[in-house]
Amino acid sequence: MFLTISTTGTPESPATDLGFLLHKHPDKAQAFSTSHGTAHVFYPEASPERCTAALLLEVDPVALVRRGRGKGRGGAPDSALAQYVNDRPYAASSLLAVAMSTVFRSALRGVCAAQPGLADRPLPLRVEIPALPARGGAGLVRALFGPLGWTSVDAEPVALDERFPGWGDSRYVRLVLEGELRLADALRHLYVLLPVLDDAKHYWVTTDEVDKLLRAGEGWLADHPEHKLITSRYLSRRWGLTRQAMERLELVRLAEADDLDVEDVDNAVDETTAVLVEEEGSDRPVPLAEQRREAILRALRAAGASTVLDLGCGQGQLVQALLQDVRFTRVVGVDVSVRALTVAARRLRLERMGERQAARVKLIQGSLTYTDKRLKGYDAAVLSEVVEHLDLPRLPALEYAVFGSARPATVIVTTPNVEYNVRWETLPAGHVRHGDHRFEWTREEFRDWARGVGERHGYGVEFVPVGPDDPEVGPPTQMAVFARAATAKEEKGA
Repeated sequence: MFLTISTTGTPESPATDLGFLLHKHPDKAQAFSTSHGTAHVFYPEASPERCTAALLLEVDPVALVRRGRGKGRGGAPDSALAQYVNDRPYAASSLLAVAMSTVFRSALRGVCAAQPGLADRPLPLRVEIPALPARGGAGLVRALFGPLGWTSVDAEPVALDERFPGWGDSRYVRLVLEGELRLADALRHLYVLLPVLDDAKHYWVTTDEVDKLLRAGEGWLADHPEHKLITSRYLSRRWGLTRQAMERLELVRLAEADDLDVEDVDNAVDETTAVLVEEEGSDRPVPLAEQRREAILRALRAAGASTVLDLGCGQGQLVQALLQDVRFTRVVGVDVSVRALTVAARRLRLERMGERQAARVKLIQGSLTYTDKRLKGYDAAVLSEVVEHLDLPRLPALEYAVFGSARPATVIVTTPNVEYNVRWETLPAGHVRHGDHRFEWTREEFRDWARGVGERHGYGVEFVPVGPDDPEVGPPTQMAVFARAATAKEEKGA
């Protein structure tokens, strides 16, 4: 199993700097013990003009069999068919990827203590792998490496037997990559894509493989055209792990699109239930969140809605309440936060839910500032305590995604009334109710925004107080119920 990495240089920037990046001296041949054999690192050539580092992995077939028998424990399928006679010692696979992560650990991380800054500099690189198993052929090799900045991806099929051309090609290719990249990026591409092309791993895939994939794929995997195939194959087609990885990749894409950190996007906010207010006609303080849900449910029933979107569903409290009423036949919770959706799934006990009940509910990840065809065709949509978590410049995007694209017949929006904040004894003057709130509107500001939305998209709007309606400062929560005006086409259909 063999891999070479070559680069060229000048007297000012000698090619032998490759040794600093790999943390392996060009004048030495070194051997490293791995779980399945011995990895050798040496330099066939090392001059200021050209330098080549080679990684040779001697696989111990006995150790391979002992450590993983068959695919049930993560062993390669070839090993299951012929335990001691197979292609594992010769073909680049997950064995080579693991050896790279062991021998070139610092280089993979982009660390170069001897020459700080060198690791951030793109180098003219040439990578050669004489025998790479490629389930999908040379076309898939080019499809995987082509979008990653390599100027040349040469995947030459290896004949089954050169003496008998009629037998055709084997599933192996001779791979040559050329391009100007950071060494760390090149190594990460190989670390992920070698086992993906082989479509087999020599070890059992567990949850920590998701973290390994996302670390190695940082900066390129989320936007790769074949990210679904890469993710599925890297995780040995384990559906649960693949779904987890895809959700986290979606967060990365959304964060990059909005120029935010992932932590700023995946900002699940706990519902505050400690805020108690006296509900009219009640002899006990009722959590404001509970009063809000009841007001939303009343508005949905009055609108005759049966299919409902909970946009920004958080931890699923409203979804749970909707499912308790049989008139709501389909409920979809949408949130950008993976953490929130995970909590919601546990709250709803989705995995234990009966088939009929499970058919009524769905949780999906998505950003409310982007149009999404999955949100079309519903009777109603709810934005409960959502808008105040967005920066004001993002509101027009949310407005169009909900009112202009999805266009449910009814839209319910709730948001804090900032005027009521003076009634909270524990809230310092001038502070918003939650640290993640980007703003809080007065009643007049909220009504101006809601009426403008209605005029722009053909909705009438009614305002409903939620909680005690203070004669001076109004209610703690303000709610707008939007009803879409029937178009001429809809009236004709009716």
